[in-house]
Amino acid sequence: MLEEIKARISEEVEALTRELNIELPDRIRKAVELGDLKENSEYKSALERQQFVQARIGHLAWRMSEISKINVKDIPADRVGFGSTVRVLNLATQDETTFKIVAGDYIDLDAGHISLESPIGQGLLGARQGDDVNVRLPAGERRFRIMELQTLPQQLDQGE
Repeated sequence: MLEEIKARISEEVEALTRELNIELPDRIRKAVELGDLKENSEYKSALERQQFVQARIGHLAWRMSEISKINVKDIPADRVGFGSTVRVLNLATQDETTFKIVAGDYIDLDAGHISLESPIGQGLLGARQGDDVNVRLPAGERRFRIMELQTLPQQLDQGE
């Protein structure tokens, strides 16, 4: 999972760097050729995009740094944490749902991903298989039972 996130970040940084160094200077040059910069929307748009791309690259560099600090050996093998796949039972509705706890930047809701920073992610954090947990959501409190848990260390052990 960590390598997948690093690869996604690297791909995005590569695309943004190309845009910043090749495409945007070309757009700015063409906009300057149009003349009066005070009322040149193409020029303003290109400069705004340039600022956004620079900020996004900075954010991605920070994310890569944070992800590089994650040591799988420090992640508990028996409790919900980053990278865990958790099957929960909603005790009120008896509905079962499977979640994968991921970093906020790389959520795929269709795949059942939830952010570690989300209310559900925070509510499940640290729980063990068989535990009942209360999760505070904007729509009210939910009570879940951890039916099945596969932690990131367990997933990596199975992959080896």
